[in-house]
Amino acid sequence: MRLKYLPSFVKRRGRITKSQEENLNHLSSYEISAYSEILQAKKNFSKIVLEVGFGNGENTLSLARQNPDTLYIASEVYLAGIGLLLGEVVDGAIPNILITSGDIRLLIDDIKEPVFDDVIVICPDPWPKLKHHKRRMLTNEFFELIHPTIHDGGELFMSTDVENYAESIKEQLDISVGYERNNNSSYEKSALTKFQRRAMDEGRKIYPFSFKKIS
Repeated sequence: MRLKYLPSFVKRRGRITKSQEENLNHLSSYEISAYSEILQAKKNFSKIVLEVGFGNGENTLSLARQNPDTLYIASEVYLAGIGLLLGEVVDGAIPNILITSGDIRLLIDDIKEPVFDDVIVICPDPWPKLKHHKRRMLTNEFFELIHPTIHDGGELFMSTDVENYAESIKEQLDISVGYERNNNSSYEKSALTKFQRRAMDEGRKIYPFSFKKIS
């Protein structure tokens, strides 16, 4: 079967603990898989934010606890990370986090009007080999895809710890339309994810990008 989008991740089970496996039994109660479900869920919140690739969920949890009136749609493909976040959500009775798994672009493609106040993409898979650069998510194609789903004035915040990916993101944003640079992003000071901490521990720089949607 031909895929609609070239995969930007490698689908693998990876190492998963017994507790993470048990937490996954709760996924159906917290999972979003269609735009209609987002519309239903957002009725109880004043804002809605999409985080693409939440890793182990540190940033998602921090934001959700600080902003209980905001609904966070957290996207991830790896079961270990989903299991970790679910454990925190269930044990902490956190009502403003819902999870979506699989290729987030398929869900985004189903949305035909502005629904997200902000979109966050922190340190996506950098696909470092040149022959794999075509699999990188943060391209003009993605910026065009996500644009109609963000409210005017909403923020698109991204980061990477790979210098040539940062250069590529800048080049792609330069040819994109419908965005303007934002110099006052609160997400730059968000909780560091596991991947950001690892990058900094290894002496790598974090390259942030913040843009606002314009009509």
